[in-house]
Amino acid sequence: MTVSSDISENSKSAFTALAPLEAVLFDVDGTLCDSDPIHHIAFQEMLQEIGFNNGVPIDEEYFIQNIAGKHNDDIAAVLFPDDIERGLKFCEDKEAYFRKLVKEKVEPIKGLYKLTKWVEDHGLKRAAVTNAPRPNAELMISTLGLTDFFHVVIIGGECEHAKPAPDPYLKALEVLNVSKEHTFICEDSVSGIKAGVAAGMPVVGLTTRNPESMLLTANPTLLIENYEDPKLWAVLDELDKKATEA
Repeated sequence: MTVSSDISENSKSAFTALAPLEAVLFDVDGTLCDSDPIHHIAFQEMLQEIGFNNGVPIDEEYFIQNIAGKHNDDIAAVLFPDDIERGLKFCEDKEAYFRKLVKEKVEPIKGLYKLTKWVEDHGLKRAAVTNAPRPNAELMISTLGLTDFFHVVIIGGECEHAKPAPDPYLKALEVLNVSKEHTFICEDSVSGIKAGVAAGMPVVGLTTRNPESMLLTANPTLLIENYEDPKLWAVLDELDKKATEA
């Protein structure tokens, strides 16, 4: 998805104000890897099997509006409003099917390893912060070769409130022992961006699957297409200059 090429002065100043940078926090699904299509396939096939929506497969628009980025508790309530227990069991079974698919299909977001190298070279702390169940998150991180990259993996379901509440990101700050004034977040969903904004940090939003207009409703600091986007490197260069001057 194309995103506008300009960077606002507000975006630049929000990033330069982070110097000296201490940490970068990453969502997993859609932020480290383009996993939403795999989730879509898993939901589509399993819902069709049980005759959901009169057997008509859910399309991408339905998936984006009702499922992408949401915690399974919320998804269960949307899919099975009259039988939440059934919905939760369905989501559990879907996650098991997703894990079978992910090993074959998962690929990193373009430019991911360029950014992870930059983060490592700068000696920054880093956490994965996700609403995905822990087995899913750890499998994706491992498949991408990033198990040793992350200092901690924070799971929304293990916090008092999952995203879009700020709790998972606040917990990451606490565990890493870093300040929100010197940390930024990478996210790809409205739910995740809202969580980061509520936690008081600048959020880089990726238009991996969700439309730019949709993500803008959550007030990201910067929107990028992927990690090779010149806009990202322009603000990181500004951040480096600010840190050198300090």
